[in-house]
Amino acid sequence: MDFIYLGFVIFLFVLAVSDLWVGVSNDAVNFLNSAIGSKAAKFRTIIIIAAIGVFFGAIMSNGMMDIARHGIFRPEQFSFQSIIYICLAVMVTDIILLDVFNSLGMPTSTTVSMVFELLGATFAFSMLEIASGADGLGFADYMNTEKALSVIMAIFVSVALAFVFGFLIQYVSRLIFTFSYKKKLKWKIGIFGGIAATAIIYFLLIKGAKDLSFMTPEVKGWISAHTWELLGICLVFFTILMQVLHACRINVFKVVVLIGTFALATAFAGNDLVNFIGVPLTGYDAYLDYMASGNTDPDSHMMGVLNEPAKTPLIFLFFAGVVMVIALATSKKAHNVTKTEISLAKQDEGDEMFGSSKVARSIVRWSSSVASGLIAVTPAKVRSWIGRRFDTSQIEIEDGASYDLVRASVNLVVASLLIAFGTSLKLPLSTTYVTFMVAMGTSLADRAWSRESAVFRVTGVLSVIGGWFVTAGVAFVSAFLIALIMHFGGNVVAVIIVLVGLAALIHNNIKFKAKNEDLNGDKEFRAILASKDEDETWRLLSRYIAGNESKFLCDMADKYEKVTDGLIEENVKVLRKVNSELRQDKVRMKNLRRKETLGLRHIDAEDGMRKSAWFHQRFNNMEQLYYSLRRITEPVYEHIDNNFSPLPERYAKEFLARRNKVLEIIRGISDVCAKGDYERLREYDESITGLQREFSDMRKSLMADIQKENLNIAVAYLYLNLLQESEQMTIELMQMSRASRKFQQG
Repeated sequence: MDFIYLGFVIFLFVLAVSDLWVGVSNDAVNFLNSAIGSKAAKFRTIIIIAAIGVFFGAIMSNGMMDIARHGIFRPEQFSFQSIIYICLAVMVTDIILLDVFNSLGMPTSTTVSMVFELLGATFAFSMLEIASGADGLGFADYMNTEKALSVIMAIFVSVALAFVFGFLIQYVSRLIFTFSYKKKLKWKIGIFGGIAATAIIYFLLIKGAKDLSFMTPEVKGWISAHTWELLGICLVFFTILMQVLHACRINVFKVVVLIGTFALATAFAGNDLVNFIGVPLTGYDAYLDYMASGNTDPDSHMMGVLNEPAKTPLIFLFFAGVVMVIALATSKKAHNVTKTEISLAKQDEGDEMFGSSKVARSIVRWSSSVASGLIAVTPAKVRSWIGRRFDTSQIEIEDGASYDLVRASVNLVVASLLIAFGTSLKLPLSTTYVTFMVAMGTSLADRAWSRESAVFRVTGVLSVIGGWFVTAGVAFVSAFLIALIMHFGGNVVAVIIVLVGLAALIHNNIKFKAKNEDLNGDKEFRAILASKDEDETWRLLSRYIAGNESKFLCDMADKYEKVTDGLIEENVKVLRKVNSELRQDKVRMKNLRRKETLGLRHIDAEDGMRKSAWFHQRFNNMEQLYYSLRRITEPVYEHIDNNFSPLPERYAKEFLARRNKVLEIIRGISDVCAKGDYERLREYDESITGLQREFSDMRKSLMADIQKENLNIAVAYLYLNLLQESEQMTIELMQMSRASRKFQQG
């Protein structure tokens, strides 16, 4: 039977490689977002610097914190088989959970994932041991809940402190440097660069290097005893160095950002490597001890050996570093996760990734009231001076960047200081929490959240924070259930669960790849914003808008057909689905209008003004088409859902004949838009006008029937609404067709 446990250990290492890949994809946001968001260097350069930092941290890491061996459970109370099942439950849960978050583009904490997965799986086996009543022990004898509690408390504290300090320090920095910072450096840049570099070095020594393999107790003791002397020397040295670099016309802010990126990457790999390979190495050490003991009963061999300090072979650290570097350089998911934070922190408006929520609207409304009150009591001269310091019209930002280098530097420095401070207080802060919330605080201080974008940004922040807490709950429950299933199902079920976990991982990757291929529209939009040639910009924008128009019309035709068929066939499932999809379409339409409007700003001002009126007319017609379809769908769905009387056959027959003509026209116009041959839209004018008259005549005939005949009132009014909105759709199609022609022709 020993070969089964060898297979489990091999599976653990296979999952560890995958977990390393997924984990780096998730945590890349921690050290990449500031450099990428500010365009401090070419993307390739940023990745190389981060990769060196990651490999440097991994190769010198001790590879595993005590938390993976005895930080959550007390190993002397568990058998070898129980430990293996706990490790398997943790790894299967972790790999699926992190991959789902990465596919959604949502950063989450690998530390919290691992802690709560260990806690859930351990709780399951502790409950089983207590239920057996063999030794009379309680939960405290099996579990180390203090560590989990400290993580939870650190979450609440770090989220609030990171946001507040990020906001305050960025606000002061912006008052000092303004958005036109290159003209106001002189002696200030040396002091700022010296403080920033010293803070980063402090972070690297205190947080990043505390668990590196060469850090003996004597070395750590010496650093601790001489911390202030080291910091003083660093401050003087770096202040002089940064002033010299500035005199040599080297951008000091870029230097600070790149140093900070290297420091965060090193600390990430040096400390968070345990989150990816700590549990598999625990299972590996448990297996070695079990085999060395000669015990043939895995359920009786206790694992007190795991209380000893970990000694990770260098070869494991080396290969872990290689996998992390490759993942960082090639993973599309790593780039996807960075998009979430950069999108929420960017200086200007753009394609907002999140919609609006009631909580976010309340927070924004309350914040606006507080801000208005503070402004009212601030002296006019002070308001005027602050206004000049925050004049964004003078912003000096790298081409294509989401924000400037001042904010990127503050992001890295504040995050480094907070994490170092938390470490000195023995608080297990998450780099994910701190770096994300600092970025949100600095973006708010920079007035990047306008009244038009604030509610979307707040919704995004709440979504990400909520995702962190969901991670903890889902990790605990999932690991708990998987551990119980393994215990009662034995080794066969354990093998099946591991295979299911791998299959789910492969499935998620296939879905992510398909989703990525569907984002061509976003690629086209980015190409429009990046284009410098006005003719090329208009060509790209014209094609982009035509493609969106074609997709919209095709989608509306499909939904119109499904709704009307659903009414006649009394298919409530189809109606429920379309009704739900239409609610989601509203958000997509708002985002589409924002993107197309931003694209319109990138063409010639005079030409843009001329086209703008027809653009907005066209989009208003698209919105009215959408709302007409909703005004049809909602009452139809309610009618069928309540099992009211069906539409009489004679009405259904006369309506379907006209409905099919509407579908033919809409799909024909969609095809014309897709091909860009807008002159052909004139061919549909006569057909649309004829349909308008037919719907009008049908509506008048129905109203006469309502007066003369004994019709079912509910059915009659439902049909009347259907005819009115269908007639309105033809009116909007005619106007939209004309506006589209004028817009494309200029």
